[in-house]
Amino acid sequence: MRIMIVTDAWEPQVNGVVRTISRTVAELRSMGHKVEMVTPADGYYTVPLPTYSEIKLAIGARADIEYRIETFAPDAVHIATEGSLGLTARGICIENKFPFSTSYHTQYPEYISARFPIPEAWGYAYVRWFHEISGRVMVATESMRQTLEERGFKNLAIWSRGVDTIEFNPDLRAENRGPFERLPSPILAYVGRVSVEKNVEAFLKLKTKGTKVVIGDGPARIELENKYKTAKFLGAKFGKELATCYANADVFVFPSMTDTFGLVILEAMATGTPVAAFNAPGPKDIIPGSNAGVIGDDLADNIEKCLELDRQIVREYALKFSWRSCAEQFLHNLDPLPAMGRTKIWRRVRNALSLKRKRRILD
Repeated sequence: MRIMIVTDAWEPQVNGVVRTISRTVAELRSMGHKVEMVTPADGYYTVPLPTYSEIKLAIGARADIEYRIETFAPDAVHIATEGSLGLTARGICIENKFPFSTSYHTQYPEYISARFPIPEAWGYAYVRWFHEISGRVMVATESMRQTLEERGFKNLAIWSRGVDTIEFNPDLRAENRGPFERLPSPILAYVGRVSVEKNVEAFLKLKTKGTKVVIGDGPARIELENKYKTAKFLGAKFGKELATCYANADVFVFPSMTDTFGLVILEAMATGTPVAAFNAPGPKDIIPGSNAGVIGDDLADNIEKCLELDRQIVREYALKFSWRSCAEQFLHNLDPLPAMGRTKIWRRVRNALSLKRKRRILD
């Protein structure tokens, strides 16, 4: 298949959305599919997203996206995010009666309400409008599917996640605890963006034994670092250095209540480190019955119970999640052009886009 993916979240951003898309694209290409990426890194003029400056919003990209759709002639278009590029691609597809799919990666209504006095209902009105024309709205978990269905979303489908079990592995656990050498045990680690929507303070204010370690960066880091002097803030880590941090922790703590999945949960499990979390979307879809973590309303109690879990069993559970199965699920959920009608549809689309381009030149 020829697949075009439009996303406002892309490298060099470091987050679960980018990792999910990049690994899925790599698998799709290894399976023989042709993938055209439309991202903020394609030379467009961009402005930073307020309160999340790592995300760049592309401005004035419509003409280029139209041209790329016309020349690439995709069998399917997937719009991964609800930002400026996603909005532009959505408009082009609707205008040309071209089918497309979307995905819901981030709970933006909750994210926005945590920062501004804007009701969640307004945020949901926007994202519901954005996705209502989509042939498939891909979500990471069953609980998120149910939540969005209750909010009036249609055409929902599951697109799960995977983990690189070679990069993240138990062999990185050192006898001297590697990066945590000389720190009082147990090592309780958080990995992710240090920001209000991640609920990091719920972890830091717990009365627990051992050492709390925060790995990541974000707008709330300085405030939390000044407030919680006994916690260790290591900043952002990548590659083997990050995997080593996971492996040498005793418990991975995931305090977020707003994530749609939590890819870091699988990364920690792949190194054998059990996960303590709240009973929230993502953790409640991954952890129950796994013997690889504990969820519940009492995060401190969940941590204590995780210390008793078998790290080998935790690792074995993570091995069930692969990026190949993730990519296959993505393919299944696409809304491709019908094979019998592709020539007819592309003749109409090319004529429309070509006429529009000529008008721009004349203007």
